[in-house]
Amino acid sequence: MTDPLAPRAVTLLTAHLAGAGGSVRVSEEDFRVEELPLYETSGAGDHLYVTVEKRGRTTPEVAGELAATLGARQRDVGYAGLKDKRAVTVQRFSVPVPPRSPDLPQRASAAAGPGWRALGSALHGNKLRPGHLRGNSFHIVVRGVGPPALERAERICAELRARGAANLFGPQRFGQRGDNAALGAAILRRDAAPRDRFLRRLALSALQAELFNRCLAARLHDRLFERAIIGDVLRRRQTGGLFVSEDAVEDTERVESGEVDPAGPLPGHSLYAARGEALEREQAVLDEAGVDPRSFAVGGGEMEGSRRPYRVAPEELRVEPAGPDALLLTFALPKGSYALSVLREVMKSDAPGEVE
Repeated sequence: MTDPLAPRAVTLLTAHLAGAGGSVRVSEEDFRVEELPLYETSGAGDHLYVTVEKRGRTTPEVAGELAATLGARQRDVGYAGLKDKRAVTVQRFSVPVPPRSPDLPQRASAAAGPGWRALGSALHGNKLRPGHLRGNSFHIVVRGVGPPALERAERICAELRARGAANLFGPQRFGQRGDNAALGAAILRRDAAPRDRFLRRLALSALQAELFNRCLAARLHDRLFERAIIGDVLRRRQTGGLFVSEDAVEDTERVESGEVDPAGPLPGHSLYAARGEALEREQAVLDEAGVDPRSFAVGGGEMEGSRRPYRVAPEELRVEPAGPDALLLTFALPKGSYALSVLREVMKSDAPGEVE
């Protein structure tokens, strides 16, 4: 019997254009990610922000070793987001400054460990919390491409610059067996009750992600990616503010100009509600998946729900040669969006995984 919540593919936005092919992550150095800070350090305060470059290490691993090096507790070390292990990444960590520790900035700036090193440090007034980043910049080398790859990639990038990219969740969100979303639905039905809170949170998040991806796929299939429909929840790109569309013609012009984006559901019991046709479309996805909205309350605070733009605008998207059979892609994305949104369109080969 087919799992009704098995992950489904999201249609390519540029399916009419030939891809460049190739492979990513041939080496860790081919995949570079740098965090874009939400705010600059003030130069004073009770926390020290340490900028760290790492490779082949997870963010929690480095946080623990940095804490041990500087004499702090790991739980007191803050960071804005998790960065991929199989890459070279740059991100900030915050460490509380104990009294009478004038040499801490110097020690922090010289800190290093297996697969990581500090690049600098500065004082600030608050601990870094999850989400305290504007986004991430990417420098990704695609290897093993053929002679027409550059021209193909340039055409695709031109379209993505003009239209944006599909803001989907990638396969890693759903687990190696693709059953995380199904577990989330079982939790809501009370057919499963994981004792591990991390697993519970992961499963419920995967369920929300799969339902969002299906709503996004339906928009792409029906050619509604760059259009507003009556009852759509629209998100102002500059401020993040939400409102419901009452004039589809007028709001479609705002979508086309990049002022606003239709925002799909990460379903939950406190979701900013769509109306009319947009609500009917979202409910149809839940019905097909066999998910009853009345069950969202079972998820508690982990299933409140939120809105996520269907479209993401890659900033400074460029492609250039990186050798006789390689391309270099550079771009930046806002927090919560994944390099997969761009790579899958450009490569049109094996899914390169999910990287924030």
